[in-house]
Amino acid sequence: MRDLHDRTINYMRLSVTDRCNLRCIYCSPGREFRFLPPEEILSYEEFLRLARLALGIGVVKFRVTGGEPLVRKGLAGFVRSLVGLKGTDDISLTTNGILLKDHLDELWDAGLRRINISLDTLDPQTFGEITGGGRLADVLEAIDGALAKGFAPVKINVVLLKGKNDDFSRFVALAREKPVHVRFIELMDFSPARGYFVSCAEARARLASFGPLERAPAPEGAGPARYYSIPGLAGSFGFISPYSDHFCATCNRLRVSSDGRLLPCLFAAEAVDLKSLMRAGIDDHRLKDVLKDALSRKPRNKDAAAGGARGNGLRTIGG
Repeated sequence: MRDLHDRTINYMRLSVTDRCNLRCIYCSPGREFRFLPPEEILSYEEFLRLARLALGIGVVKFRVTGGEPLVRKGLAGFVRSLVGLKGTDDISLTTNGILLKDHLDELWDAGLRRINISLDTLDPQTFGEITGGGRLADVLEAIDGALAKGFAPVKINVVLLKGKNDDFSRFVALAREKPVHVRFIELMDFSPARGYFVSCAEARARLASFGPLERAPAPEGAGPARYYSIPGLAGSFGFISPYSDHFCATCNRLRVSSDGRLLPCLFAAEAVDLKSLMRAGIDDHRLKDVLKDALSRKPRNKDAAAGGARGNGLRTIGG
């Protein structure tokens, strides 16, 4: 289905929990945060109902996010059900990787094949500082395990943070050794972290000091990233630039937050309360019309969306 700006919308992100086992400085720093009550989180059955109806309006790709999705019990079973929905073309998972090594077998058996792992630094001490105490070794073990299991592509999401991950040498070494796709992402301006912003243009210039950058083929599920390679790499580098070179004109996604709000744009000022509608007994036909209407009214760009994400919180909407 196409929206009012002639974009084909075929991708939905499902944030299955707002809970996370890390306290990253750009998402949930310190200890002053509140999780949603469990009853306010959509059940897996409610997420599956929405996914099934979304398939009926042209959505064929789904990404499972959080918070940290692996802290929610039964995730592999949910993934299996999502994979089994008729018409599903692609399922992927975004995780911080801390718990991943213990779930690789069951996720693979459930039909998952693509994983994005958040990893903002390869320095153990800085990793602990950024994440509020996480262990880098757990994530590195998960990356090796995912590659050995056959997951592909394995993407590494790096939020650019001035003064925290300015040295790209370890990421270059990682991509030289392993077939991973390292994606550098600009920090969202509604993050509680201030003074850390680095543009993708700056990052690309810094990366070019390691060798000539050449445009590279995009891996499956590439999304808005623009990919490059340096001679001799087993993997590649991608750049996701919502500010310095935004990609709103080709955005193809919708988001469902953990508490059941449909956001047609990450920056949306308005969200559709699907949870209340479902729990009030709306039938599938009318609920499908609600999805279609929200899709059709997706904002032209982030400026037209009026900056609503500042009040939504990344833990709830899944980034």
